[in-house]
Amino acid sequence: MSKAAELAKMGEVLTNSQIGGRRNIVINGAMQVSQRGTTITGIGATSGVYSLDRYRFNVNGSGRATVTQSSVTPSGFANSLKIDVTTAVSSLSAGNFFSVVQKFEGQDLQMLDKGTSDARTMTLSFYVKSNITGTYIIELFDFDNTRTISKSYTINSADTWEQKIILIDADTTGTLDDDNDASLQVTWWLAAGTTYSSGTLNTSWASNTNANRAVGQVNLLSSTDNEFLLTGVQLEVGSTATPFEHRSFVEELALCQRYFFQINGTGSEYATMGAGQMYTTTSFLGHFQTPVPMRTRPSFSLSDSFSNSNFSVVTGGHVRAISSLTPTGDNQHLRINATVSGATQGHGGYIQLQSGYNALWDAEL
Repeated sequence: MSKAAELAKMGEVLTNSQIGGRRNIVINGAMQVSQRGTTITGIGATSGVYSLDRYRFNVNGSGRATVTQSSVTPSGFANSLKIDVTTAVSSLSAGNFFSVVQKFEGQDLQMLDKGTSDARTMTLSFYVKSNITGTYIIELFDFDNTRTISKSYTINSADTWEQKIILIDADTTGTLDDDNDASLQVTWWLAAGTTYSSGTLNTSWASNTNANRAVGQVNLLSSTDNEFLLTGVQLEVGSTATPFEHRSFVEELALCQRYFFQINGTGSEYATMGAGQMYTTTSFLGHFQTPVPMRTRPSFSLSDSFSNSNFSVVTGGHVRAISSLTPTGDNQHLRINATVSGATQGHGGYIQLQSGYNALWDAEL
């Protein structure tokens, strides 16, 4: 074989192997995108709250934290997810837990061949920093088959960035659904009561037993002095941690907007959305297209009340307060039905948001 042919063959092998093409299953692994804001307070008051894009907090108990998009990072990164404990729980009750997770659609995981004889191993790598040293737990949870695997890692030095590399075994049991629902979740446990930590750590894939999920986990909630920082998260197929796959901000933003985006009224200008017309004297019908196709038809919410003209329909030269708004349609092309009063049928118009008001579109897993 000629030298040119050898080089061509080598390129083909590299392209088709672990280091070729897009590798990172995780979205927003470098913590670049935080559409909900750079500081989110009261984390823990309600479970299932999102912070930086794609990172959800699952919580049970009285522990609380503030999450920020921090500029404290290891070399090569601009942002991290920082958790500052604001309400401590020095002694956890049995059912208490505090964790940060990311969920993945089943259709994005078919290359794992999970549940078959060709099942693939995965490698999870990330950078972590905390003032609390000791044992922490990472868990992968298979929603489709209620199967889990947990691995421990150790923060060795306080207030020092450390990279952790964790091998996730292949699982020949339980295929993942090829759809847009949540099939797999990666969890960083930060606190776990005995309900989740009184058994034997489940270091191989098995049917879920709660007591085996977070055995040995330190209690990050033990003091309001405690903090936990995370960045450079990468989950990839194969048994080797490759260098972190940096993506451009605009590409990462588009990946995040599949699950959530918001329109912000900022500065002295109004933000607009949903141009259309008055179908009746009280019903405005507008059309709105999301920036990217979302995972499913999104739900709509407003950052403040409907009961003032700061979120309004402008039609016939007048600003009319919206009393309700309902989106219909698919995952990108939406028909907006807004209820107003006193308008003229057939007049054109649009929806506007004044500074300080945000329209939220949510299709999270």
